Amino acid sequence: MGKRGVVARHFESGDRRGRERLKKPSFPTAMGRRQKEGCIIRIRLGLFGADDSLSIIQAVAQEYKELVCVPVVYWDESEVIDLIRPLASEVDMWLFSGQVPYSIVKQSSEVDAPLFYVPHIGASLYRTLLQAHYTEQIPVSRLSFDTYERREIERLLEEAGIEEPIPYVKHYEGGISAQELSDYHYTLWKQGKTEAAVTCLRTAHLELEKLGMPVYRVLPARSAVEAVIQTIIRTGQMLQVQDAQIAVQMIEVDAMQAASPETFSTDDIYRLEMKTTEKLLRYAKKVQGSLKSAGPGRYVIFTTRGALKEITDGYKTVPSAEETELLYSEVIACGIGIGRTAYEAEIQAGKAFLHAKQSGRGAWMVVFDDGTISGPLGKSVHLRYSLGGGELRQLAERTGLSAATLCKLKAILQKRGTNEIEAHELASYMGIVPRSARRILNQLETVGLAEVAGETNPYPRGRPRKVYRIFL
Repeated sequence: MGKRGVVARHFESGDRRGRERLKKPSFPTAMGRRQKEGCIIRIRLGLFGADDSLSIIQAVAQEYKELVCVPVVYWDESEVIDLIRPLASEVDMWLFSGQVPYSIVKQSSEVDAPLFYVPHIGASLYRTLLQAHYTEQIPVSRLSFDTYERREIERLLEEAGIEEPIPYVKHYEGGISAQELSDYHYTLWKQGKTEAAVTCLRTAHLELEKLGMPVYRVLPARSAVEAVIQTIIRTGQMLQVQDAQIAVQMIEVDAMQAASPETFSTDDIYRLEMKTTEKLLRYAKKVQGSLKSAGPGRYVIFTTRGALKEITDGYKTVPSAEETELLYSEVIACGIGIGRTAYEAEIQAGKAFLHAKQSGRGAWMVVFDDGTISGPLGKSVHLRYSLGGGELRQLAERTGLSAATLCKLKAILQKRGTNEIEAHELASYMGIVPRSARRILNQLETVGLAEVAGETNPYPRGRPRKVYRIFL
């Protein structure tokens, strides 16, 4: 974490020195993450951004009684994930002050909560251009811009009746470093091509000020903040309805797991099965569901999406031993299905259950109403993927691999942040033996969807391992 990073429970704009590093904020407790007081939903909204923009956003957000704000200030792009991570499970949604921190978090895939950011177009840019014109009479053509697409600025000027060329614009997708932006603006200024910079990134603004270059900072307009907050509240209302969706949990248990070698009588076995059923009944009560037998050793629990989301920490972990009534050793596999109807949820639960069986004993998997598959819950390698559409099915036919295998592979590469992998790494991620992983990579190479990019040798005396570059 950068030395100036700070998590602020209460944010004070301006003074950047002497800010106290505060402890993790305390949140109101409730059964769900969204609380309901009367007819008002309560959304725990993380506000993340630079000091100057965050003060504007927080002032607007505090006017909405639906929001409980958790402000977080950052001073360096490298510390964004470190600041977000401790609060990831405590916040319902995140609102970022700009595109850069938003993109860093989105690309990290570490946060499952909905993410939003305040755009800096429209009134935000009008105000900045007006300031540049009235304070220094600088023509638009003598300014360098970042973040925006050139056409965005030209369209804004056309609406204002201003016809001037916009020669210097550095547009970028996703995240970018303050150093890269400041170098861009500073080089143009030193060459005499510009008189000032217009930047949307606070850290670049501070760096250019340090270099002595005239710079104007684009701050979020109140109207833009209000528009995003309205979207956040509507999303919260939609999620509240979504949490009431039907969820089905399909569990297979082995009651004999708790038997001693001396237990052979049918009466003893029956008592063990009854004990397991009682544990399942108590667990079903905790998730506010009803238990139904689905054959020898298999049970189905009908409950709601919100209840299972709560007990699995947003479908990321397996409930604790206490919450599952010490059923850990007895669970063979668990599948959770989400659907718009009980029938649809049960079908999804069946799919999730089959994926769990393939993932090893005790695995929990989830299939959501959009067909997305997630799991195994609680494992270090937790993937979320979709079986995709026609293009993926065509690839499956072409390679001889299943669509599920290709989807998992895409999810693994995305999680790793690279399209290169070797067989032992792939085997670890997919829960298969290295021989099977090599077969997958060889089949992809045969049809031109993979190539050998190099070799690695983790053990000096061992045989080098091929590293494959995947094209999916």
